[in-house]
Amino acid sequence: MTSRIAAALTAAPVAILVAVAATAAAAPVPNVTGLHDPGPRGAPINAGRPVARLTLDQLRYFNDGLERFTEAEGVDDGLGPTFNGNSCGMCHSQPAIGGSSPSAGAFPNVGPNPQVALANDHGATNNLPFFVTPNGPVREAHFKFVMKNGQVDRTDPDGSVHDLFTIQGRDDAPGCVMAQADFALAQAQDNLSLRIPTPVFGGGLIEMIDDGTILQNMHANQAEKAAAGIAGRPNYNENDATISRFGWKAQNKSLILFSHEAYSVELGETNQMFPNKRGYYPDAPPPSCLYNALPEDATRILPSNGDPVGVPSDDDQFATFMRLLDQPMPACTAAMCSTSIRNGRKLFTDVVQCALCHTPTLTTGNSAFTLDRPGLSNVKANLFSDLLIHHMGKGLDDGITQGKAGPDEFRTAPLWGLGQRVFFLHDGRTSDLLEAIQQHSSQGSEANQVISSFNQLSDTQKQDLLNFLRSL
Repeated sequence: MTSRIAAALTAAPVAILVAVAATAAAAPVPNVTGLHDPGPRGAPINAGRPVARLTLDQLRYFNDGLERFTEAEGVDDGLGPTFNGNSCGMCHSQPAIGGSSPSAGAFPNVGPNPQVALANDHGATNNLPFFVTPNGPVREAHFKFVMKNGQVDRTDPDGSVHDLFTIQGRDDAPGCVMAQADFALAQAQDNLSLRIPTPVFGGGLIEMIDDGTILQNMHANQAEKAAAGIAGRPNYNENDATISRFGWKAQNKSLILFSHEAYSVELGETNQMFPNKRGYYPDAPPPSCLYNALPEDATRILPSNGDPVGVPSDDDQFATFMRLLDQPMPACTAAMCSTSIRNGRKLFTDVVQCALCHTPTLTTGNSAFTLDRPGLSNVKANLFSDLLIHHMGKGLDDGITQGKAGPDEFRTAPLWGLGQRVFFLHDGRTSDLLEAIQQHSSQGSEANQVISSFNQLSDTQKQDLLNFLRSL
């Protein structure tokens, strides 16, 4: 990443580092003359704050984690041999650090998708993949099956992330010889699946929702769910059989796993949980592109000043930052919302029945991660998700299996913060919220009856529902 972009990413969150969450003024919903997505709300940015009532020490850990989250890495730090980005904040930055994919103009003086500049940063010789565009989302690529000698072997499932770039040609990677994966060939052979970043706002609240609460909610309203063709099930962790809940397919159990895996997969940096360098599956990276002792990120020695904040590894601090990052706040409270937004919420829950999957609120259990109440304990997490995986049909099938989630199964995406998002669905295929809703309907989707109910609304009712969603 260029120094200009890195500086903007690093500077962007400074004003909110120790901010206390406050109720933001209601953002107006534009007047409409025809059915349309009102688009992302502007200021105030109702996301990116720490949870309430943190101790001073907890705020210091939060701030340190945020600083590391936005820090650009080089090869000496552990970047590569393959990578999608050089910092966590590069991908999780809309509308604030911790969010989803940035867009053009997301930061002052920062123009296009940051992956565009990153392709040739430090002299790298990468070609820009066809699906990475200046005004499009940050993306990662998965191969559905292993490619052997330029051909897809459909008897050998892959599913792993094939990073967009290599460090070949970089001035901090002398002698590295490693070609990029052939994404155009993978696309031509129907072997390419794309993803955009999931927001990590409210991560600690999601982590602290008890399995029992998720299961109780799953068993609620069974008659209504059956009538609508909705099932849903947990993606159980294959190690300890508890419910996983992070990622597009709820494939990651905890924030500590989520952060360590992302450091390895997205930046290529080894750590205590993933201490070996990645190549392009199933091949190991070439020796010419390995430079550092492993793991490159680990628990640190107590600094000479005795400050313990510097001791945890980067990954551990990423998890702490995400854990203490509060849920996004809506544009208005129920009593202060416009008539259109209030009508839209009622349609969402009672008529179209979106809330059968997008559960408005789940309450957290008793958390030891924060000391002063409420912190993360017994908090109403207004996530609009049941955290279950559902069959979303042929139209959204991505050909990838993760844990117990099959190719067309996805976690119900939390809708908190949706009002300020730019890109929708797992692959960022649209920025139009109305289109994203319609994409929920296809052969085999559990949402077909719900979308049919949406389509039967009047245009005014549909607009009310869109206005409600953009208020979140």
